[in-house]
Amino acid sequence: MDILVIGASGAQGGAVARRLADSGHAVRGLTRSGAGLPPGVTPVAGDLADAAAVRAAFDGVTHASVVLPMVFEPSTVDAYVRNIAEAAVAAGVRRLVYNTANRIPPVPTSVAAFETRRAAASLLGASGVPTVVLRPPVYLDNLCARWVAGPLVHEGVLRYPLPADLPVSWLSHADLANATVAALTLPFPNGSPAGRTAASSGDSTAPTPTQDPQVSPALTPRAPSLSGPTITSRTDEGPTLGSNGSASPSHPGEGLTLDLGGADVVTGDELAAAFSVALGRPVRYVAQDLDEFEAGLTHALGAPTAAGVVSTYRWIAEHGHDLYDLDPAALEKTLEIRLTPLSTWIAAQPWTELAR
Repeated sequence: MDILVIGASGAQGGAVARRLADSGHAVRGLTRSGAGLPPGVTPVAGDLADAAAVRAAFDGVTHASVVLPMVFEPSTVDAYVRNIAEAAVAAGVRRLVYNTANRIPPVPTSVAAFETRRAAASLLGASGVPTVVLRPPVYLDNLCARWVAGPLVHEGVLRYPLPADLPVSWLSHADLANATVAALTLPFPNGSPAGRTAASSGDSTAPTPTQDPQVSPALTPRAPSLSGPTITSRTDEGPTLGSNGSASPSHPGEGLTLDLGGADVVTGDELAAAFSVALGRPVRYVAQDLDEFEAGLTHALGAPTAAGVVSTYRWIAEHGHDLYDLDPAALEKTLEIRLTPLSTWIAAQPWTELAR
């Protein structure tokens, strides 16, 4: 396999590229500068807005892992995804794994950060390239940020912008990498991903991208667009892999959509209790104020990106109580991986150093 990782200089794509390179795969990473890649990854410089550069990056590629940059303007994301899809078709890519970087609500919303990713999954699924869509929750690695680790270590306060009673299957970047590698390399029926959706609890009707027989492999204007804030992928989906891990027969040409998550599903208070045990001192959970969270992100990422990210947290606080839930056993069975227990992940982090 010759694998292209789009987003390889970021935290998510970097974890995937590193895992692939460590496993001995030939890996190239596409970034604007070609810099900031893990060891063993061949750099490829190019902008996703440049169709020729994206096509050149895909030359000779058999498999691809895609994480889009933190851009939520619909027409911009649409251009990025069309360039990726057209390049993958031209290269004859045998499997593409697309990471939405967040769960996607089961119904359309007015949140661009959700809907651009939903429509991207639909467009890639309609391209003719066998596509696996991975939909992760929030990442454990977010807790390693100084603004979380500092109060955790010095004040015994675990502060994060999710409601205290929200069940979350926190996922590590390492487990994301293992899931992505499995999605890239596992054999599927008939040589292509089966038409299944592994849904989180209460989301048995989550949209999954399907192959539209009216869309040619070369991508015509009939392919789904990202131009509107509430565009969703097709809902005439095939059989579903539910939380119990069972699946009915798939029908040909459909992609596999998987909700990812970690080994443990915990509320904020339960997460704090796990930290209390690991650190040997009391820790309490506090739901961070979302305006405060946005102000901090604005300083780090700029106002447009911060607003896009925080809009997902606002929606989840109001509407998404079950969005981050999961049956870990079903996911492990599907991808043939072992997820890292929450306690093991917490114990492995250098919290005192992270809090400095």
